[in-house]
Amino acid sequence: MSAETSLPSPWKEFLTEIDEALDEPLHLHCIGGFVVAYFYGLPRATGDIDYSAAVPANFNLMEAAGEGSKLHKKYGLCLHKVSVVTLPVEYESRLTEMAKAKFKHLRLLVPDPYDCILSKIERNSDVDISDAEYLFRSQKLEAQVLRDRYEKEFRISIIGDVPRTDTTLKLWIEIFCGPSSSA
Repeated sequence: MSAETSLPSPWKEFLTEIDEALDEPLHLHCIGGFVVAYFYGLPRATGDIDYSAAVPANFNLMEAAGEGSKLHKKYGLCLHKVSVVTLPVEYESRLTEMAKAKFKHLRLLVPDPYDCILSKIERNSDVDISDAEYLFRSQKLEAQVLRDRYEKEFRISIIGDVPRTDTTLKLWIEIFCGPSSSA
């Protein structure tokens, strides 16, 4: 996918209304299914945009577009602030703008595919595994780059069970590449 992603209805209208409510630039660091579907092209539906950060944080996004808001009721879509997520230390340097120049103030920033995979590894749900495998295969990623990013930028930030997450990475790489590649 490219930064010139065209958003389908009703996403385009939903995000346009958020943009029109803004008086200054707002950068949303988007993660999750919305990114995998509408930036990286996985054909699956999602009803929210998960985001890890909003910069600046002074606009009340939950009131404007969160669950139960007027926009949520109008479009059936909402923004969701993910309160617990681990991202690689340098992920911000690799963010790409999605739907570039489509909005006046709103900037949707998405992580590169390696960072996107790592953002899902601790939760390790069936959907996360499926999304990660799709990203790995569709973006033609390399297991060694994923391992290196994990070791150098991700592992140091894990709040939970580090050995469990180490094992999850090994298992995911086996799923993506076959058992001989996990060593």
